[in-house]
Amino acid sequence: MSLTQSPTATWDTIQNVFYRKEEVYTMSWRIPDLSDYIVTAAKNGGPIAMIRDERKVMLLGKHTPGKPKIYIYASSGLLLNTLTWDLSPPVLLHFTSQYLIVLSDEGVYRVYDLSNPTGYRQYTLGSEVSEVGVVEATGWEEGLVVLTGSLGWFEVRGWNGGRPTPLSPSGLTEPPTSWTLISPDQSPTGHVQILFSTASTIITLDALERIDQRVSRGPFAHIRVSPNGRFLALVTATGSLWVVSSDFGRNLSEVDIAALSEGEGLPEKVEWCGDNAVVLAWGGRVVVVGPAGESLRYDYPPAAHLVGELDGLRVISSTTCDFMQKVPDPSLAVFSPGSSHPAAILYDALDHFERKSPKADESIRSIRPELANAVDTCVEAAGREFEVTWQRRLLKAAQFGRAFMDLYNPSDFVGMAQTLKVLNAVRFFEIGIPITYDQYSSSSPTLLISHLVSRNLHLLALRISQHLGLRPDPVLKHWAMAKISRSSSKGVDPSDRGAGDDEAICQAIVDKFEREGEKGVSYAEIAKKAWEAGRTRLATMLLDHEPRAAEQVPLLLQMKEDKIALTKAVDSGDTDLVYQVLLHLRSSLSPGDFFHLLDDSISPNLRPAVNLLQMYARQADRGLLRDFYYQDDRRTESATLEMEEAAQAEDGTERIEHLRQAAKYFSESKDRVFEAKMTEDAQRLLTLQQTYERELDNKFTFSGLSVDQFIHRLLIEGFAKRAERVRSDWKVPDKRWWWIKLKALAELRDWEGLEGFAKSKKSPIGYEPFVTHLLSLNPPQPTHAANYVARCDLKSRPDLYVRCGDWGKAAESAKERGDKARLEQLQRTAPNGIAQREVNEVIKRVGK
Repeated sequence: MSLTQSPTATWDTIQNVFYRKEEVYTMSWRIPDLSDYIVTAAKNGGPIAMIRDERKVMLLGKHTPGKPKIYIYASSGLLLNTLTWDLSPPVLLHFTSQYLIVLSDEGVYRVYDLSNPTGYRQYTLGSEVSEVGVVEATGWEEGLVVLTGSLGWFEVRGWNGGRPTPLSPSGLTEPPTSWTLISPDQSPTGHVQILFSTASTIITLDALERIDQRVSRGPFAHIRVSPNGRFLALVTATGSLWVVSSDFGRNLSEVDIAALSEGEGLPEKVEWCGDNAVVLAWGGRVVVVGPAGESLRYDYPPAAHLVGELDGLRVISSTTCDFMQKVPDPSLAVFSPGSSHPAAILYDALDHFERKSPKADESIRSIRPELANAVDTCVEAAGREFEVTWQRRLLKAAQFGRAFMDLYNPSDFVGMAQTLKVLNAVRFFEIGIPITYDQYSSSSPTLLISHLVSRNLHLLALRISQHLGLRPDPVLKHWAMAKISRSSSKGVDPSDRGAGDDEAICQAIVDKFEREGEKGVSYAEIAKKAWEAGRTRLATMLLDHEPRAAEQVPLLLQMKEDKIALTKAVDSGDTDLVYQVLLHLRSSLSPGDFFHLLDDSISPNLRPAVNLLQMYARQADRGLLRDFYYQDDRRTESATLEMEEAAQAEDGTERIEHLRQAAKYFSESKDRVFEAKMTEDAQRLLTLQQTYERELDNKFTFSGLSVDQFIHRLLIEGFAKRAERVRSDWKVPDKRWWWIKLKALAELRDWEGLEGFAKSKKSPIGYEPFVTHLLSLNPPQPTHAANYVARCDLKSRPDLYVRCGDWGKAAESAKERGDKARLEQLQRTAPNGIAQREVNEVIKRVGK
């Protein structure tokens, strides 16, 4: 079987430690000298950005004249984008996982979305920074730090134009010889820290304090933090490489690099190769330095750019993109010359087996107790190889070992095979992302997918998502937004686009989502993008496919599609959402437009919203309810509301005004004549009651009483003439008048007055009510009640006398009627004693 170059062919040693340098790509660009450019590269095999360094003198004709341009390349040298830079010279090019940040020396920075570089966002660091200018800057994933011309540091958090925050005063009188940034995820304080060299020491600076580390070996030309944040590489001005712990507590190594410089002085660049070695660069000469001073040298004429990675170092030159690292332990176990590791024996056993050699069985038998470890190591080693041939070979060795095991969990094997399929796909030259297995594992698949999406590699990102079992929603959403952006950037005014264009794009997006996506994919974000691009019709069409009203409604409100938003909220059945829309519309629309929108005669389907509005307004905003009833010409409801407020009003004048308004509203309706009359009477009565209160120096309270209660109160208080006037004005019937006066005189215990009132004329209610009411008093008044029994009907007198306790007169009344049966009943029911004797005497007289 023919194999490609041995995996150990690129290995070199530093103090018995193996390092390897793999050529990942032959660059497709034509850039003769990288030193002419300011270069930056994203982590984890990300893209490369560069702009001509205007601080350097160039030969005429070496570069294209005109405005400076920022070139963005894949790691394979394929040109991805070209951006025109029309600001002052940049001092920082910095990649995050989604953006390219470019900062000018005047403190203006742009945030470029890698998926749409022409649509950048521009911010400024403020007048305080722009007045003194930016000398240097460096960034991390969530922000940047700048050194200004006044020798102060400022921190900017986030990429949304946040206000720069000054760090503690640096105390510098001249620029530092070098400085570096420790990001919050590596800083012991959890905040951004700055390390800078001044004089002979290093200062640690953050937003709260300035700490002198009291290092006496300075000044330092370079300060670099290892990827894990635990070590510092310091290059002194005297030509020494000093490696210490990040807290300066341990001295790990010190190497004289004068011999390595070959008379070229201090290195131009310093980077870490993983966490294991430090790499120095003089132009195109790259030197890997070990702890004891041993080194490896590589040449990349005329210049090279170093990109520190989690597990190694990318070296970008005019011709190649190389990756160097300490040989991973699994690869070392399998491929190290003379290795006796079980994984190496398993790998050899596969070779013997393919050559049908009996040594295969001997090798398997010798490592059977450690066969599981050998299989796992081969799987891990496959992940660390760039060459597909060796990946397959190692996985085949692992599969061969599995055949001799009774029990083995294949999840690691399957997972590695899936991962390698993804890694090989993105490492392909036309994609140009040389991400390693360790980088992929330390980040996440979603980060890699985001990277692909940012380059508009939607199909590959979608297939990887499906391959790994991830939701394809982010990829599909970005694809849809990119499709809308491309269709909106063709120079056609959105208002000139036909409905057919919008329908075609909407249908394409919906078809793609239904075919490739999962249930519940949200269209709201895409619709918002369409609206921001001026495609309101398209946005509305997309929102029709949004299954969640809570996502539809806020965007419809932003789009000023008020009626559609309210209709969607009502159809959802979510009362909270309906209230949200109603309150938003009330604050954003004029009262006339607001109430016109709610006119249920025009839109009957909005009646639930109208009902909810009335419920809310009745509890929280009576003014709104009054305006709504008036605008909707609801006279009866307006009158009812005024009546309710009249009942709740404590001030009499306010109550009268509410009643007046209620009467006015009732009178405007032909069907409410009776209610109008009653309300007018109530207003008139309340006015009279307040008049009497004022005439009587407010010693008495009559407001709120009914006519009967008012007359009763006047009689009780001794204002009979006023009571008579009320009776006359409100045409109180005689029966009601006699009842009211009867109760008032009885309550006053005015027995003479009551007797006079009874004799004043024939009672319209009769005299039995006199008897029964006096008996119902507490305490009862049977003696006074008996005085009125004789005036009652003859038939009812016996019973009334019995109720008054006068059994003798009861018997006499029965005798007068000749009612012997009643007499006998009285005889049977009369209590023993005087009552019994009185009844018996009456019966005896009847017998004679």
